[in-house]
This record gives sequence, C-alpha cells and structure tokens, in this order.
Amino acid sequence: MTGTTGTTGTTGRQGPAFSRRTLLGTGLGVATALTALGSGPAHAAPRAAGASARRRGQAFLAAAMDAYPDHGDLRLTQSYTDQAGLFSTAFTYDNALAILAHLAVRTEDGRARAVALGDALIHAQEHDPAYDDGRLRQAYNVGPYVYYDGVPQPDGFVRADGTANVGTQFGFTGTAVGDMAWAGIALSALARRTGARRFLAAAVRIGEWIERTGRTDEPLGGYKFGVNGANEKLPFTSTEHNTDLICLFGRLARLTGDRVWWERRARAEAFVQRMWEPPQGSGSDSGSGSSGGFFYTGTNDGVTVNKSPIPEDTQTWTHLALDAKGYSSSLDWAARELAVLDHAERRNSTVPAGQSYEGVTFSSASLVANEDAPIADFQPKPNRDGVWFEGTAHLALALRDRGARGDETRARRLLASLERAQDLLGPAQTVGGQALPERAGIVSASSPLDTGFGFGYYPYRHTGATAWYLMATVRANPLRA
Repeated sequence: MTGTTGTTGTTGRQGPAFSRRTLLGTGLGVATALTALGSGPAHAAPRAAGASARRRGQAFLAAAMDAYPDHGDLRLTQSYTDQAGLFSTAFTYDNALAILAHLAVRTEDGRARAVALGDALIHAQEHDPAYDDGRLRQAYNVGPYVYYDGVPQPDGFVRADGTANVGTQFGFTGTAVGDMAWAGIALSALARRTGARRFLAAAVRIGEWIERTGRTDEPLGGYKFGVNGANEKLPFTSTEHNTDLICLFGRLARLTGDRVWWERRARAEAFVQRMWEPPQGSGSDSGSGSSGGFFYTGTNDGVTVNKSPIPEDTQTWTHLALDAKGYSSSLDWAARELAVLDHAERRNSTVPAGQSYEGVTFSSASLVANEDAPIADFQPKPNRDGVWFEGTAHLALALRDRGARGDETRARRLLASLERAQDLLGPAQTVGGQALPERAGIVSASSPLDTGFGFGYYPYRHTGATAWYLMATVRANPLRA
C-alpha cells in the first residue's frame, strides 16, 4: 500500500514534511486476537450521541474550509490544524475525501460545500502554473503564513495572477496516481449527484492523464505511481493506487458509456489481484504476514512483489472497491494483525491518563517501529500502539459493508473509539489561527505513529480522518463504482 496517495505526515517546528508513501517500503503482525475488536461489552454511543458526533465532524470540515474568509470564495479545505506545522496546506486527497463526506451526509450545506470544493479542484486543474494536461498537484496553500525561513506566503488558494497556489514550500508539487484517482472519484460523484457536465469532464481529464502517465507494460502490469515535482516518472506501482483506479475507471465507464474505461479498470484490477497472498492452507507461502489472506503493498520495479511492510488500507480499500468474497479475509487480517490499544502506560504514548483507544495501526512495520528514535528530524519518538484513526474508520466502514456475523458489533466499537477521540484528543487546536468548534474533528493518530514508509502521523485534528469517520457512520462506500 504504500507508495500511495493522500495525506502526509506532519512536520515539527523546523523540519521538512514527509510525503505520505513517497516510496514503497522495503512484518511482523501483532497477534492480538480477532475477538479484541468483537468481544466484550459494546462501546457504541447511543443514537443521539452518535448524531451529535457526526454534526461535530461536519462542523470541523466546515471550519477547515472557511478558515481564510478574506482570501476569496474559491477555496479548499486545510488538511491539518495549525499545530501540525504544515500551515495552510490542503492536500488534494483530503479534499477529495471532504467532497465525498459532504455528499454522504446529505445536507443542503454539505452539497453546497462539495460543489464549491469540486469547482476549486477544477480551477486547480485549469490554472496550474506550469501544466495544462489535466493533472493536480499533491497539495496547495489556501491561506497566508510566514514560512520557517521568515519568507511570507501571502496568497490564498488563488494567486494574484489567477493560478492555483501550489504547495511549493514543502515540496508538495508532484502528482501521484492515487491522489489523482481520489480527485476523479470525488468529481465523478459530483457529476452523478448534480448532473453538471463540468465535473465529469474534469474527471475524464484526470483519467486520461493517469492512462498517459501511469500505464505500464511491466510484467506485473497495472498503473505506476506518477511523477515527482520535476515531472520525472516514479518507478513504483502501488496496490492502493490501482485499487483507487478500479473505482475511478468503473465510474467513468458508466458515466461516459465509453468501453475503453472498462479495459483500463480490468488492467488495474489484475494488478491488485496479483498482490493477493492467499490464506495459509491454500498452497502458498504467506510471506511476511503471519496468516496469509491479505494484499501486499505493490512493487518497486514492476517485476518483484514488495512483501514488507503490509499496510492497512490495501486490506480495507480492496474490499470496498472489489466487494469480492474471495478476498474478504483481508478485513479479518487487518482487524487481527494490525490491532492496537493505546493508553498512557504505553511507551511514548501521548494519550492522557485514564483514556484508552482501540483501532488499527498503519502497517506491519508500525508494530515494530524503533521507539528509541524520532520518526524524522524534529519529531517525537513513536508509539508502537498508536491508533491510526483514518485507517480505523476505513476498517469500520469495510466491516459494515461486508456485514458478516459480528462485523457490525466490531464496527461500532471502532466508531465509539473514534468518537471518544473526537471528544477528548487534540483540544485547543486551531485552523487559520481561529478556534475550532468545540470537540470538532478527529486527530490522525492517538500518539505519534511511525508508518514504516518514511513519515509519521500525530495527534492533530485532520480532514481526512474526519471525512472517513463521517462516511463510516452513514455507511457511504466511496470506492464502490
């Protein structure tokens, strides 16, 4: 999974940020029993409390979108609170999730916000400062700040010359296939919901960019990672990216009626299937996983499967995109092998005394992270038991989607953990210097967490984690074509 899309680890007060899954990693699972997420008393909040938590999640997304009112109506949502040290960075992946979450809650305000964010992505696509080929960048700036070197960044999302304000300060200038796929998924959802042709046209441009840039005839096939900031193609191929493309290309096939998208979808799906490690007993070595029945992360060279680390989202997203019973054990693998419980007694935990949070971590490497050294320069030491709340929401949604015996009970326990985190973690954080609505927004991780892919997650309220939580609460599967 790695080498994949999306949000990033946050920086300290001086150091550079590390891009999420910039490189595919080079596995050991925790033998926490599957019943750890399914036995014992359920901690799901009562219906009224759950509705209140959802409203607070929506309030966070709204506040993060409206953080810079003096810089125009055309805007994106800031990804993390100011305390993360990424200033006004708005990741394309997070904004795609925000669109999907706004549509999922089905309110008038949510629909209007989704449309506004979709129009902002179209502006970025049509007003890139260097390219006119349908691409989006990894991230944009959406408000003013003074960088660590003392140089001010005065613009909002739209610069004075009309171009999109690309996130150059942290080097978020490349374009990953996964980020593009999620933007296309969000735009295609807007096209379907509103009937507006501009959203479908933008999604098609994204799909065509991916086809031109990512398609590979290497032995393992699929679509490669994308390009770096110098527009150089990257050699990796990600299971997560190709999972995203199963959804995007399937949606484009249905919305355009052009059968070429079905062929492209089949190509992405074939790569994902090649990454499958069957359960033990079916005649295959389970590699670095303890039990088989999971998907590997991808390949570094197009020839050899990369068997470690094994990430969470390649287990849950594959289910959400494929809905295939033959692969459904990937959810059980993630729930069992990546299960964590964080509390104040854990080494390097930042959870306050008297609180505990259950869920899943980012990857098999997170469970064996070096707790004696910082994740990166200017960062704290990691906690092997830190809960990755975005991934925990992935799993909750996927379990609800599968609906096997015990899945709903486990999903409700995970949702209850997410709701406790929203209530209690990340107090007094701000966006654009403004206080957030009380108890609004879910932090990306319960404690500093090493992903195993060169970056970390930290206890800062996060658009992506909150959006996935909202989709999980309303059972909205963003990857089902």
